[in-house]
Amino acid sequence: SGLIYLSLGSLGSADVDLMKRLIDVLGKTRHRFIVSKGPQHAEYELAGNMWGAEFLPQTSLIPLVDLVITHGGNNTTTEALHFGKPMILLPLFWDQYDNAQRMDELGFGRRLRTYAFTDDELAGAVEGLLADTQLRSKMDAMGAAICARRGKERAADVIEQVAQQHR
Repeated sequence: SGLIYLSLGSLGSADVDLMKRLIDVLGKTRHRFIVSKGPQHAEYELAGNMWGAEFLPQTSLIPLVDLVITHGGNNTTTEALHFGKPMILLPLFWDQYDNAQRMDELGFGRRLRTYAFTDDELAGAVEGLLADTQLRSKMDAMGAAICARRGKERAADVIEQVAQQHR
């Protein structure tokens, strides 16, 4: 069974009905889930195959999982790519629709209809992405290449250089 991270961001996780629906469907699968419960964390319970909290250290957790279920916001999408994780995308608004569509078109994940997915669509997307060893290998290699570029360190160096030049 796989280990899956579920985060719909602060606004998405505040939609208690949507979170309950996801928990109901995913709770019936054979997989384990880490759930970022968000601001309404006290309003719903997780299924037996889940653990979660109001706030989670997302960038510490994504490297540990096999799949990310996300709203497709810029941060979570780029972090999933950074660590080479395929995604199921449930966009809610703004940039999320474009990110979800692009990840689906590139084959890095599956975009589902956030409020109209069927139980079988969601469960099937989870099973399909976890079983796709070719995609997982491709994503692992891509994530390793992104990490090897040392983007955070290089950005910090540039910021320090600019700050020193403008003292």
